[in-house]
Amino acid sequence: MEYRALGNSGVKVSSLCLGTMTFGDADEKSFMHQVGCDETTAFAIMNRALDAGINFLDTADVYGQDGLTERVIGGWFARDGRRDEVVLATKFRFRMGSGPNASGASRYRIVRAVEESLRRLQTDRIDLYQVHMQDVETPEEETLRALDDLVRAGKVLYLGASNYAAYRLADSLWISRTEHLARFVTLQAEYSLVVRDLEREHAPLCRHFGLGLLPWSPLAGGFLSGKYRRDEAPPDGSRLAKWNERFARHAGERGWRTVEALVAVAREVEATPAQVALAWLLQRPQVSSVIFGARSVAQVDDNLRAAALKLPAEVVKRLDEASAFELGYPYEFMSRVQKRW
Repeated sequence: MEYRALGNSGVKVSSLCLGTMTFGDADEKSFMHQVGCDETTAFAIMNRALDAGINFLDTADVYGQDGLTERVIGGWFARDGRRDEVVLATKFRFRMGSGPNASGASRYRIVRAVEESLRRLQTDRIDLYQVHMQDVETPEEETLRALDDLVRAGKVLYLGASNYAAYRLADSLWISRTEHLARFVTLQAEYSLVVRDLEREHAPLCRHFGLGLLPWSPLAGGFLSGKYRRDEAPPDGSRLAKWNERFARHAGERGWRTVEALVAVAREVEATPAQVALAWLLQRPQVSSVIFGARSVAQVDDNLRAAALKLPAEVVKRLDEASAFELGYPYEFMSRVQKRW
C-alpha cells in the first residue's frame, strides 16, 4: 500500500480510502435502503481493509440514517479496538433532525454536530472534519472560526471541504490565512473518468494552495465497474437500476466511449475496469486518496489491486482522450494558448 500526505499536512494516509456510506441496514425512509450491508459485514470489511494497509476511513453524520453509519463504526472501534490504526474522516452540514438549526454550517450547528458525531463514533477526536457542502446562508468566517475552535480544543485535528464551488473555496482559504485560522487541507469532491468537471477550476486551485483531492464516486456509482454496456438496461439489482436518473446522466455518447476504452485497457493490463478506473485517478495531480465503497469483503479485495496498478503513460493518454469533455470558455481559449490554466 502506498501512503501519501493528506494535502499539505504532515499526516500520511493510504492511497485508497474506505468509504463507509453503505454500512448499516437503513430502512425505507433512507436513500440507502436496500443498498447497504449489515453491521457484521461492515466490521469484516473494515478489518480486511486495515489488514491490507488501508488506514483511512471516510464517513458522514447523514450516512445510513440518523447517524447509522457513524454508530456502526463506533461499535467496531469499541469491539475491535482499532481506533488508533485509523485516520478517521467524517462530515457535517446536511439535515440531522428537525427544526431550523438542524442543518447548515453555523457555529450553533457545528458545536452540536461535532459532539453528536464524537458520541456515535465512540472516540475522543475526529482526524479530518469536513464541511459536507458550502453553506451560502452562513458567512464563511463564522464557519471557519467555529472549526478553528474545535482544532484548538483537540476535538478535531484537520479540516476539509467537500462540494464547494471554487470561488467559495478560494475565499475560505484567504480568510483562514488573513485571520490566522486553521485552514482546509483537503477537498472531497466527485471525480471520475466520466465526471471530470473539477479539472476546470478546482484541480488548479488545489494545486496552487496545496490541498489534497479526495475523489468520491470514482466508479460513477458503478457505471465504470464493467457491468454496464451500451444499448443494454442496467442489470437487475444493481445500484444504477435503482438510481436510473444517475444512469441516464452518464449513459451518453461520451460515457459509453469512456466505458469501451476502459474495458479495452483493462484487458490489456490484465485488471478489472474498476481497478483501472481507480488507478487512473491515483495518477491524477493533487490526489491524496481515492474513496471507494464496498458492500462485501470480496469488493475490498477486488479494489485493493488498484493501489499497486501503475498505468503506462500511453494508456493514461488513451483514457484521457476517450473521456475528454468540453472545457468551455475561457478554459478552451487558455488551453489553446498555454496548454494549461
